[in-house]
Amino acid sequence: MESESVLKERYLRHLMLDDVGEEGQEKLAKARVLVIGTGGLGSPICLYLSAAGIGRIGILDYDIVEISNLQRQVIHTTPDIGRAKILSAKTKMTNVNPNVIVDTYFEKLTAENAIPILQNYDFIIDATDNFASKFLINDACVMIDKPFSHAGVLKYRGQTMTIIPKVSACFACAFDEPPDKEFNSIFRAGLFGVLPGIVGCIQASEAIKYILGIGELLTNTLLSVDIKTMNFRKIAIKRNTQCRVCSDENGIRELIDYHV
Repeated sequence: MESESVLKERYLRHLMLDDVGEEGQEKLAKARVLVIGTGGLGSPICLYLSAAGIGRIGILDYDIVEISNLQRQVIHTTPDIGRAKILSAKTKMTNVNPNVIVDTYFEKLTAENAIPILQNYDFIIDATDNFASKFLINDACVMIDKPFSHAGVLKYRGQTMTIIPKVSACFACAFDEPPDKEFNSIFRAGLFGVLPGIVGCIQASEAIKYILGIGELLTNTLLSVDIKTMNFRKIAIKRNTQCRVCSDENGIRELIDYHV
């Protein structure tokens, strides 16, 4: 841990902000955030959370760095090819900020391990690239009342929203059921490299704002981004009182693994 004087210099631009200051920086130091996925979205998220001084950051991924990742997954570099993404990411995160504790989970998120892992964190970030994980993360977070950020990217377009269980609309309120299995192949389509960087930065911002209790979160709102036209559009999402996941009467009671 760096000395108090060095820490003040490291976080100087935060300390100068009236709604952050020393009290806010202390909140960040005590916060615990889990990032699920250390690819295109997860790369900027992990770097900015580390730079901001989040005290403990969990990263979950069971992938290995490949050369085709490097076009967009900027936390990884050419020498990391063949290395576990969580180990590659941890190295860069602690290089950015040695005061940050990084927990690593080299495993796939499942209905069995989701709650034991997620319950250790204050805020969850979905930086995954498949529907099965996205629906499972939503279900688990709603079950244990964990706020989280959802995002998805494809070609030139992306979307993100923030969910506060039992307060705002959940992911299933907007997208009721996972698509057919063959539809999952869209995540293997082309992707404009900087797009997940932009969307991931928004996710990191939402996590930091939530911890600090400042600004307006993307709750009940799906932010849609078209990087080709630079069109940013907010779509209102209402909480579904009959939602199969978050409704008081018909809500989720147990987790399942989605096979999509």
